[in-house]
Amino acid sequence: MNAIALALIGMLIMGLGYRFYSKFVAEKIFRLDPNYITPAHRYKDNVDFVPTNKFVLWGHHFTSVAGAAPILGPAIAVYWGWLPAFLWVVLGTVFAAGVHDFGTLVLSVRNKGQSVGTLAHRLIGQRAKVLFLFIILILVLMINAVFAWVISNLFIKFPASVFPVFIQIPLAIWIGHTVYKKKAKMLVPSLIALAIMYIAAIFSSQYSFLQIDLVKYMGGADAAGLFGLGAISTAFFIWIVVLMIYVYIASVLPVWKLLQPRDFINSHQLVVGLGILYLGLLFVNPTVTAPAMNTVTDVSWFPLLFITIACGAISGFHGLVSSGTSSKQLNKETDARFVGYLGAVGEGILALIAIIAVITIFPTKDAFLATYSSFGAASAGGLGVFIEGASSLATGLMIPAHIATTIVSIIIVSFAATTLDTSVRLMRYIISELGVEYKIPSLEKKHVATTIAVISSAALVLIPKGPNGLGSGGYLLWPLFGTANQLLAGISLLLISIWLKRLGRNYLITIIPMIFLMSMTLYAMFQQVIFQWSWFGNDTNMLLFVFGAIIFVFAVWIIFTAISALSGKSDNRIVNEDED
Repeated sequence: MNAIALALIGMLIMGLGYRFYSKFVAEKIFRLDPNYITPAHRYKDNVDFVPTNKFVLWGHHFTSVAGAAPILGPAIAVYWGWLPAFLWVVLGTVFAAGVHDFGTLVLSVRNKGQSVGTLAHRLIGQRAKVLFLFIILILVLMINAVFAWVISNLFIKFPASVFPVFIQIPLAIWIGHTVYKKKAKMLVPSLIALAIMYIAAIFSSQYSFLQIDLVKYMGGADAAGLFGLGAISTAFFIWIVVLMIYVYIASVLPVWKLLQPRDFINSHQLVVGLGILYLGLLFVNPTVTAPAMNTVTDVSWFPLLFITIACGAISGFHGLVSSGTSSKQLNKETDARFVGYLGAVGEGILALIAIIAVITIFPTKDAFLATYSSFGAASAGGLGVFIEGASSLATGLMIPAHIATTIVSIIIVSFAATTLDTSVRLMRYIISELGVEYKIPSLEKKHVATTIAVISSAALVLIPKGPNGLGSGGYLLWPLFGTANQLLAGISLLLISIWLKRLGRNYLITIIPMIFLMSMTLYAMFQQVIFQWSWFGNDTNMLLFVFGAIIFVFAVWIIFTAISALSGKSDNRIVNEDED
């Protein structure tokens, strides 16, 4: 199979989905109103509610949802062959992710910019809201742990990426001040910032004194490190602490000071990165060497494929971003199609190139099968294979391999950090909502809620001790992250379906992907968590079992309550379009 043909087919299908299907949904189902006063204007406070240009907001939304997950998931899922991964990414983007992200954004905008957790109360009842909020809380906690793990390990493995990533922070603050205080345009400053980052990447790749290599500073990988942890574990611990301090500050600052300008820089970085990889694909013109279907596997693709690839096909976290931050910044309701659906398409395109980078880097099918010898091997090595494959594509543009590797790692870290920023902010919102729900005033305070979010996230990534030492247990949360993420997406689609039904609209566009997604996810969670992870295994298995069992019970409870509401047996009041 020719890789260019595969890319063109995927991009064509997703492009047609945006051009025709999303237009149908916007005009015939959601019936967007350009004169509707959005929460960004109605509740403007210049902290969370900030009317934002649709291109800037798309940048924030896109980079918030396009973290490392649409790269990592596909890089693992090609273990079963490239064909099922390709089909799920392309069709999932058009018929599931686009509608989900677009729908949660519109639903929130029509209801005061409230999160999907709060809207569960209005649509299916108080008890469901609390259970939903707890599922969301567990999910964002796992996101914080997994993405902090990814960033820290990339900093250790690719020390040349550290300086360019951190130089982005003061550049973003400068842009925020320039745009919102001096009323300048954001495009030119953000392009200048991106150029500075890539110049820094070139220099840090060439000169070792610019590489912040903590393991090297401690005397190498065999050194004792702090408290006898070993140099690698010590470096990991230090990076986790640094990241937690950063996300604390980032999540309490007004969005215009750091979050929006940083995300806008990253949106350009994503466009540039995708441009480099797809142009490199044209020049290199590689052949797909991985099998279309891998018939010898230790884990069946059904139903695990549909939770391994979450971001890139459909992801519940996107609904949290849509309803948690993006809905509070939407300038016009008609911008929702551009921000929500096109954001999902952009992530699908990223997942597509991740698949292609991995399935073309191996010289032969046997070499692929040797690396992807088991699902565990795929999970452990998938991200590294993507970086190698993406760097190989970039060399087609005459970019030296070591610089290409640094740039690819910077892109992954930047997206993962953006997701981490947004996730911690969302966790703060949820803790505050629970404080209101249970009448605990201290939890409503911004700094108290943020402190709880940061400390619990750090604990989750540091406390579990996996097979590779301190913090490696955090990465082992990935399978449970996938199931929790997809359960959240399914419940969000169910909420949109209830809302549409009560408005007398056609809700088949959301109920059909919801039924498919919930069936696959509940089956996978029951299979993977209840049966395969024992109470009496190691500490990580125990952690996965407890988290998984809680999420499973909560989700089933919510689903039965929601089905009752959808069937019209609930006495909850209808959420009308005209409610503000």
